[in-house]
Amino acid sequence: MQIILCESAEHVGGRAADVIDARVRQGPAVLGLATGGSPKSTYQELIRRHREEQLSFSQVTAFTLDEYAGLPPEHEQSYYSTIRREFADHVDLPLEQLITPHGDAPDLVAEAERYDAAITAAGGVDIQILGIGANGHIGFNEPTSSLVSRTRVKTLAGATRADNARFFPEGDVPRLCLTQGLGTIREAKLAVLVAMGENKAEAVQAMVEGPVSAHCPASVLQMHRRAVVILDPAAASRLSLLDYYRDAQEFNDQLGQTPTRPWLQQPLVQQG
Repeated sequence: MQIILCESAEHVGGRAADVIDARVRQGPAVLGLATGGSPKSTYQELIRRHREEQLSFSQVTAFTLDEYAGLPPEHEQSYYSTIRREFADHVDLPLEQLITPHGDAPDLVAEAERYDAAITAAGGVDIQILGIGANGHIGFNEPTSSLVSRTRVKTLAGATRADNARFFPEGDVPRLCLTQGLGTIREAKLAVLVAMGENKAEAVQAMVEGPVSAHCPASVLQMHRRAVVILDPAAASRLSLLDYYRDAQEFNDQLGQTPTRPWLQQPLVQQG
């Protein structure tokens, strides 16, 4: 696990965008797209680079991380609509290459299995973008989720539904969802988790420095073959080994051929 400490939330988005930019410019790529507040600055920076620096997503296939059960794609709060509104509609990603679980499928279990198989058929995810919930969830993998779980139907925790209630002013937040499982997420070639704000600090500490436990689903990234965790000062504030992470980051920067993409130019010196 590689810890990247940033000066601000905007800097977090820029560092995450660097990773995605470098891979997309290499040719056909498969991206895993998360929704929520955490990745917004990353998407905004990618949109800027598309408009101003000719970053093209025409050869990208994208899989979203999760979806509310019971919502059709055209529903304003479906994650299909959300990822279009916040990212896809602002770049040249072909909509037929934006793939999401069908939350209104008549058989949700079969739909979850179909979606998991579609990711495999596409060759797997090259870069999976992730946020983290205050309770340690990634995707909609709530605490007690199996560390080897596949894409499946899940019941949302009350805290998650309360956090998302602001998006549903005229109705209740769905109780069920479809989500990539922790085992599915672990198969991505690279996982990039971004976190900002003091309300994420406890979950970040549990993810990075706590035991690998279903109580903090994001801690499964300790077992990922290549995970990058990009934090602003508030999200990193409870980490006990900040001096070590800063030293390792400085060394990685010295290895890099460019100051903004050190971990892409040379093999990573992992902290854990």
